[in-house]
Amino acid sequence: MPHLLIVDDDDAVREVLSDIARESGYSVAGAASLKEALIQFERRVPDLVLTDVRLPGASGMEIFERISSASVPIVVITGYGSMDSAVEALRCGATDYLVKPVSMERLQQIFDRIAERTRDAEAAGGWTIQEPGRLGQLFGASPQMQQLYQQLRRVAPTDVTTLLVGESGTGKELAAHAVHALSPRRSEAFVAVNCGAISPNLIESELFGHERGSFTGAERQHKGYFERADKGTLFLDEITEMPLDLQVKLLRVLETGRFMRVGTNRDIACDVRVVAATNRDPEAAVQEGRLRQDLYYRLSVFPIELPPLRSRGEDVMLLAERFLESQNIEGGTNRRFSAEAREAIMAYRWPGNVRELKNFVRRAYIMADGDELTADSLVPQVSPRQAEGGNGKIVVPVGVTLAEADRRLILATLERCGGIKKQTAEVLGISAKTLYNRLEEYDLAGYLRPSDRKEDPQREAEADE
Repeated sequence: MPHLLIVDDDDAVREVLSDIARESGYSVAGAASLKEALIQFERRVPDLVLTDVRLPGASGMEIFERISSASVPIVVITGYGSMDSAVEALRCGATDYLVKPVSMERLQQIFDRIAERTRDAEAAGGWTIQEPGRLGQLFGASPQMQQLYQQLRRVAPTDVTTLLVGESGTGKELAAHAVHALSPRRSEAFVAVNCGAISPNLIESELFGHERGSFTGAERQHKGYFERADKGTLFLDEITEMPLDLQVKLLRVLETGRFMRVGTNRDIACDVRVVAATNRDPEAAVQEGRLRQDLYYRLSVFPIELPPLRSRGEDVMLLAERFLESQNIEGGTNRRFSAEAREAIMAYRWPGNVRELKNFVRRAYIMADGDELTADSLVPQVSPRQAEGGNGKIVVPVGVTLAEADRRLILATLERCGGIKKQTAEVLGISAKTLYNRLEEYDLAGYLRPSDRKEDPQREAEADE
């Protein structure tokens, strides 16, 4: 399935273009600035970029300089009074341009052309999903990863519902992408949904869609994620954060292949392969009343556990080097880790897993004074002293539940971060929404002040991304 990156600081424009692209079979990422665009580009290289020529703090032209080596088609969007910018963009390497108001016919032609090219490339074997030490965007040569690759390859050709279990930051969405890419559905849509980041009041509408006028603000018919993923794959992340009443409806869809939009009694058939994921122990979630037992049995036809980074040996340094290389390419530098830095990286436990490691490398790169990333450039939580078990060590007695160990780790990290929840979530490699949920579970009024409860966790989680 082709992937589109939309770069525009106007939320409404991004939303409209995203809807059209998804209708055309694209997966979509959005960015409101050049900085956000480069972050999205690093997460997944798109098959097409749509960018405005005017961006906050930068010119849309700068994107050509930053991603020129990737040979990705770039289409610029300009106003009638900025035709000179369109000409300049074509000279810089743009493949096409669109004038506001955008012609839907021309936009559809561009989408169709790129989608056809992507399908041809995949049919010709232009993209290799598997190679030694890699499966899709999962990297690692450890025995644990080899076993994971084997399980993913085995389940991918089937339509079996799959449950991915692993700590935050272990790459569950990347594993879901690999399942989709190796399946007969790979030419159809892959749709990812974070069940913990959607308001409970909106999640049913987002999953199943709604009819016009079905509730206040429903000004037009809306297709939900199941319809968008028809004949493709739907990835339901943080499934244990889904409201229990909606879990009943999800179970019905999994069993019957039919659902109803909000505001209608008419059944709609769908052909969707579901891959779900959770960072909790699913059996414990069932006992705690967070996950319905019947839904758990239905989801876990083929459960797959993703290994934490601390158990993957040399993969830690392999990934760190890969992330540093990406920073060097982006910044035009040739920085490297010192021997002491390598030792500290290998000794640290990485509670936030690959996501934490990636964020660490980015911060260490920024903090480095020269071409060598020394121990002095390491952020506090990965200093040699803590790696050896100094003040950064948490003692968990044998027999303590995973939930209690999880609680101790969160509170210790929160204390070390001075109570700053955004930084705590980043260090732990979890979303702000997940951190807020855990703090509410612990009933920590001192950490979760009334002013915090008034914040919008979904917006904060999206901002963190």
